[in-house]
Amino acid sequence: MQRTMDDVHRLAGRALPRRLTQLLAGLVLYGVSMTMLVRADLGVMPWDVLHQGLARRLGHSMGLWTIVVGVVVLLLWVPLRQRPGVGTVLNVLVVGVVLDACLGLTGPVHAMAGRVSLTAGGIVLNAVATALYVGAGLGPGPRDGLMTGVVARTGWSVRVVRTTIEVVVVAVGWVLGGTVGVGTVAYAVAVGPLVHLLLPVLSARHRRPAEPAAVPA
Repeated sequence: MQRTMDDVHRLAGRALPRRLTQLLAGLVLYGVSMTMLVRADLGVMPWDVLHQGLARRLGHSMGLWTIVVGVVVLLLWVPLRQRPGVGTVLNVLVVGVVLDACLGLTGPVHAMAGRVSLTAGGIVLNAVATALYVGAGLGPGPRDGLMTGVVARTGWSVRVVRTTIEVVVVAVGWVLGGTVGVGTVAYAVAVGPLVHLLLPVLSARHRRPAEPAAVPA
């Protein structure tokens, strides 16, 4: 039995670098996908409506507000008794930094064909990124953890809780000046089914080694 547990720990140790690489790749691509939707200017992701609105109303960069809102949401985990993982912490830090870096390297897109292509590509890339970082199994993002924490504490359905949170976030962000448009609606409709299809493919698999056969005394 001890030999079996040693095998489990050894395999988990070998898998960790791959899972961290997958996590970081997902978070970087998530920031890139956010940039694509911002530059398309046809409507950003629901939470980005809030981040963008805060940046426009109060100043500072959108990436900084992404980090600040992530920290605030993470504090809301405390009464919900949610425990963050390394992926949760990196999510708060990495996505906002990548977003600001990409926004600094790119400019507005004026042609409608390009804006539509950026919106569609951003949604697909965001689904890939989400499946990558969730599939790494190192902790959910702060916003996802808020949703699952509320579901666990209230017993309400995931659909009701997620919809309620995102409607409130979009409404507040829109009042502050965030961009709501066809891209926001398309993202809300499409990203869930896309992640559902991609997650089984991109999830890290942790197989327990077979129990060694008993050796006769």
